[in-house]
Amino acid sequence: MDSTTSAGEIAFDSRFFRIYKDGRIDRFQGTETLPPSLDPKTGVQSKDVRFSSDPDLSVRLFLPGSSDPARKLPLLIYVHGGAFCGQSPFSPMYTRHLNAVVSAAGVVAVSVQYRRAPEHLLPAAYDDAWAAVRWVAAHALGEREAEAEPWLSDRADFDRVFLAGDSAGANIAQHVAARAGVEGLPGLRIAGVALLHPFFRDDGPDKLMELIYPSSSGATDPRMNPAYDPNLRRMAGQRVIVFVAERDHLKERGRSYYEALKKSGWEGVVEIVETEGEGHVFHLFKPDCDKAAELVKKFASFLNQDAGASQCL
Repeated sequence: MDSTTSAGEIAFDSRFFRIYKDGRIDRFQGTETLPPSLDPKTGVQSKDVRFSSDPDLSVRLFLPGSSDPARKLPLLIYVHGGAFCGQSPFSPMYTRHLNAVVSAAGVVAVSVQYRRAPEHLLPAAYDDAWAAVRWVAAHALGEREAEAEPWLSDRADFDRVFLAGDSAGANIAQHVAARAGVEGLPGLRIAGVALLHPFFRDDGPDKLMELIYPSSSGATDPRMNPAYDPNLRRMAGQRVIVFVAERDHLKERGRSYYEALKKSGWEGVVEIVETEGEGHVFHLFKPDCDKAAELVKKFASFLNQDAGASQCL
């Protein structure tokens, strides 16, 4: 077999990426990016800030345009989806989504970059998200000093912090909340967790996850399926909202998580919201439809509920 033929041979193929036997990788989605800017539609400003030099990772920060500079705002820490291997905080769909949520809710947002599979196998993404949240917490504790980011130090209310994400990002956000409940997260009070169309494993085979998370124990891994997490009842926050969609293939996994959290002994309040007639993360692909607007409105309302009962870690 000549080298040209060998170079074209496929080792693994999925709708997200293709791996060739010579090591090359082709991504099929989530590679486009937008620079930070002042969004003319919402008035929301954004900027990118590096939170780690090794690995080299940044967050995209969002600040609503019409807020009183003297008033502290709730803080949303958001983790993007993309099957752990696509998209980024800098992609058009996530920039657009965060602009909409920040405008509707009047919050400061931190959209987290993490290393993506298959170049970086899980649990790298979990570790990166945790590092980003700890970077935020360092601002609350005054540990950043000369390196402090003013949109966080001056504008964010660290007593009203929300963790959120969609799809694989919802999985990561849930894990961060669970880890914070066990290990503590000094400086931040987690008021709530929002999971939009979350990905969790079921009992069936999953070739993609077996490839990108080879060290996982599989369907019973607490990161992949929190129903098997003995510490689920200790998860940080006092309010959780789970969004599912009627035509989403992951709907029942979101419902199963909702039931598992209720039965775990966790002392907070959990609600589930189902959108009829729509599929997985429809609000990202059809952001201008009425049902997407309803989802953003409900999400914003959740972020603005009274956080007095939140858990101080």
